[in-house]
This record gives sequence, structure tokens and C-alpha cells, in this order.
Amino acid sequence: MSVAEIRPATVEARGWGWRHASRLAWALRDVSLRIDQGERVLLLGASGAGKSTLLHGLAGVLGGDEEGEAEGELLIDGIPAAAARGRAGLVLQDPDSQVILARVGDDVAFGCENLGVPREEIWRRVGHALEAVGLDVPLDRQTKALSGGQKQRLALAGSLAMRPGLLLLDEPTANLDPEGVVDVRDAVERMLAVQRTTLIVVEHRLDVWLPLIDRVIVIGDGGVVADGPPDDVLAAQGERLAQAGVWVPGFAPASPPPPASAPGEALLSARELAVARVRGVTVAHGIDVDVRAGSTLAITGPNGAGKSTLGLTLAGLLPAAAGAVTASDSLRAGAGLTPIGWSSRQLLTRIGTVFQEPEHQLLATTVRDELAIGPRSLGLAEGEISARIDELLQRLRLDRLAKANPYTLSGGEKRRLTVAAALATRPPVLVLDEPTFGQDARTWQELVAMLAALRDEGTALVTVTHDLDVVAALHAERFTLAAPA
Repeated sequence: MSVAEIRPATVEARGWGWRHASRLAWALRDVSLRIDQGERVLLLGASGAGKSTLLHGLAGVLGGDEEGEAEGELLIDGIPAAAARGRAGLVLQDPDSQVILARVGDDVAFGCENLGVPREEIWRRVGHALEAVGLDVPLDRQTKALSGGQKQRLALAGSLAMRPGLLLLDEPTANLDPEGVVDVRDAVERMLAVQRTTLIVVEHRLDVWLPLIDRVIVIGDGGVVADGPPDDVLAAQGERLAQAGVWVPGFAPASPPPPASAPGEALLSARELAVARVRGVTVAHGIDVDVRAGSTLAITGPNGAGKSTLGLTLAGLLPAAAGAVTASDSLRAGAGLTPIGWSSRQLLTRIGTVFQEPEHQLLATTVRDELAIGPRSLGLAEGEISARIDELLQRLRLDRLAKANPYTLSGGEKRRLTVAAALATRPPVLVLDEPTFGQDARTWQELVAMLAALRDEGTALVTVTHDLDVVAALHAERFTLAAPA
């Protein structure tokens, strides 16, 4: 199919809703809307409102009756969305979940191959798509060697290469550096200029997308709670939407006060440190940094610079490629000098880690059981475990989800769950990779306030982040890694 033959899709929802089989409540209900061919829609709502669920429904990947229960109708071009697969291209919150093949070129080509696109046309599209999203790597680069942000560009390239009639973007810039955010937005804009695909984008931070879209739809407990041109929706209902947790320009969430006291001793120290994501492939070197009690260290820099790798090395989960990470006497408390040599139990009581991809650390079948894993491994009494869990469930707005399967949570809810799980063992050092990913304005404010309180109680925080608002809000010491060579 040539660019000229691409037909933008029409989307309709008629009283549509979905409930996963293992969740007590409906993820989304009573949604009625129509999106005409070629419209560019920004879909907003609080964390857990069902935005991702709607996109998954339109892409036809929610599963059948054994996975959940649906009501109403969800249509693309007048036929059920589940029967219209191939009309929609979906880029998920978690790019890891969309990496299929071992090499970059093959991964981008995969969707086109399934659509029966001729071989010569496939590879022409692959090159154009990778160039459009700014992923300048060889076609034979191993996908496992890409950073999280690079994988996000890879997923977008795969969707662009398919030239879909409906493009669904679920927080496509959440793990990207500022330059990457603009690159992705510009790539989508260039595609729309050529083929007028219908666009639905979910994003908590709206500023980057507002120049590109022509309609805002807000969903909440009552289905569609606002719908119209961006200026009309945000100007007329901005205050109400902000109170509900929607990120609205001009309504910034409150930040916590500065640290209550000066930083304490260095609990972790890195000297002449080099870090490697893949053995033998150094991504950053010459690192000298201290992690101090009662302070926040923010690791920033462009995608692929080694931020997550540095965070995992400081946390004792990856060996240093050169140099060393050492722990203070008070932190190691009888354990070895370097965290990489500690046992799992020793790490559990000393350094808590929140991975960039929440799914990589989910183990239990309910939210409550997930939070109990760490405290139980420490041999705490059941009464103490229950008290800790109840406090964390309430503080992080997860109490209504205590019996839900963690894998059925939204991206933002999974992020809060993994933060809560790390806090459950009360470690003196906490390493968090993109802790505010997927949060609405309200949960962002609450999460940042909780981290500030931990800092003021003496916890040493390390945050790997592209969110410069959280760097400022936590009054963090910023350690910036250079762009990869």
C-alpha cells in the first residue's frame, strides 16, 4: 500500500467498558465517543483512569473472554476493533514489551512483514522510520544493547513503518531526554503531514503535543468528562481537571520544602568508576560521586549515556567495569566493602532499588502480597508486616487495588507499587529509575512529597530521571552523564 492509499481510520465507542478478570473494579466504563478520520486527539485522565486500556482495546490486544469482561462496542471503521488488527499501530508505555527480534532492523521490519509488504519496500520503510525517530544505530545492533529511551524510539519506528490508519501512542516520550521528546513529536508530525493518519496520544505532560493536536478528550469515573478543542477544554475546565490530577499548563503541583538539614555522611562512594550494560561494552567511565544520607543525587543525561546502568551499579546489582563502588561502615554493618558482593538479604536491608521497567520486579499475584515479599524475607512479625503494608497502600493510593493482580495495573500504578515495595524494607539507600514515570499531577505531588520526607528522615536517594521538575522539587545534587560517543 502506498502512502497515497493509506486511509485514516474512524473510531467509535458506544457505552464501552472493560474489566480485567483479576480486578474487582472496571478499568473503564460508559465511554461513548466518535473520532473522525484524520483527527489528532490528546487523551487525558488521572493515573488509572483507563487511558491505556482504551488504546489496547482499539489495537485489539486486550484478550478474549478468558482475560476479562467487555461491555458496549468499540469500532474501527464500523467493525469491532478486535477484528480490525493491522489498521492500528500501537506504541506502549513499556518499550521492552514491544521488542520482538534480536536486531534493530529486523525488529522494525517485523510489522511490515506480517502485513505482506514487499521486501524492497520494507527495507526502504525501515530506513525512513529509523531516521524519522532519530535512532541512529546500525541495522544489526542488538536490541538488548539499547537503552530504555532508545527502545522507545525503536517501538515508534516499527509502528511508523507499518503506515497505519490509526496511530495509538501511550506516553511515547516518558523515558526520553528533552531532545528525544522533540525528535519523537517531530517524527509523528512529519508522518501526519504526509499520510493524515488518525492519531490518539496519551501523555501526562501536554505541552509538547498541544501544537500538534486539534482535540482533547478527558476520561474519568463517569466515562468522557470533557471533550473539545484544546483551548476550550483547558481554559474552561483547567482548574477542575487539575484538581482531578490532569496535568494542565498553568496549574503546577506544589513542591515540598527544601531539605531540613545538610547532607550527612557518604553511604556509597564511586571512584574512577566505569559502568557497562553489556559485559565488555563500557557506556560511561571516570565517574566520581558520593551518595549521602539525607540528600538526593539526580543522575541525568541523554538516552544511552548510561544513567540506568550507573544506578544499577551503585545499587550493587551490576559489577563495575572499572573502579569500584564502596559502602560506608555504617551502611555495610558487617557486610563486605562493595555492594556487588552482598547477598540478596544484605542488599534488602541496605539498598532498595526501583527498576525503570516495573514488570521486571513484580513477583506476586496481588498488590498486597507484592508489598509483603521484602518484609517476610526479613522474618518480620505478621503484625508489623501488615502495618507497613497498610501505610504504604494508603500513602501511594493503592489501597483500592490491594487484591488486584499487579500486572493488571496501569503504568503509573505499577510504578507506585514498585516504589512502595522498595520502601517496605525501609533501606537507608533508595535507588529509583524514573520514579515519576506515568504519574498524574496529583500522584506526582504525593510521590515527590513522600520522597522528600524520606530524605529528611535521613534516607539517601538516588534518582535516575529525565524529569527536571522532580530534580528541582527534591533540591537534588545533579550528576550529568555525557552523550554516548
